[in-house]
Amino acid sequence: MATREPKIIALVCNWCTYTAADLAGTSRLIYPANVRMVRFMCTGMIDVKYIIKAFLEGADGVFVGGCHPGDCHYINGNVKAERRISGLQVLLEQFGIDPKRFTLKWIGASEGPEFQRNMQEFTRTIAELGPQIESDMMIL
Repeated sequence: MATREPKIIALVCNWCTYTAADLAGTSRLIYPANVRMVRFMCTGMIDVKYIIKAFLEGADGVFVGGCHPGDCHYINGNVKAERRISGLQVLLEQFGIDPKRFTLKWIGASEGPEFQRNMQEFTRTIAELGPQIESDMMIL
């Protein structure tokens, strides 16, 4: 019997992490095909409700990636995102979601290998946790 691939949503910054993913692809670096990327102009645009919605819609893991602090094209959008997301672990637990199913990483545009490594590690972590069971989640 084939093992189920985890559903992973990656919410990424257009200028850095998305560009790193593109670099990884053009460099023929292999990262899991089950990662679905949603490109935002800046991680500062990512609201916690998008992360919660991804889980409620069946994602097994959510990855947020943006520019390194100090390198944001919108000056401090990534710092705003980090501040906004900082309390998410507690919120996820209240929804019955293991906080390990979410991660926030800073990956620069020239860091294709770093993107690859992060995607492989996160996918491995989510696969070890198993599928997110919707019946275990508290739906408001």
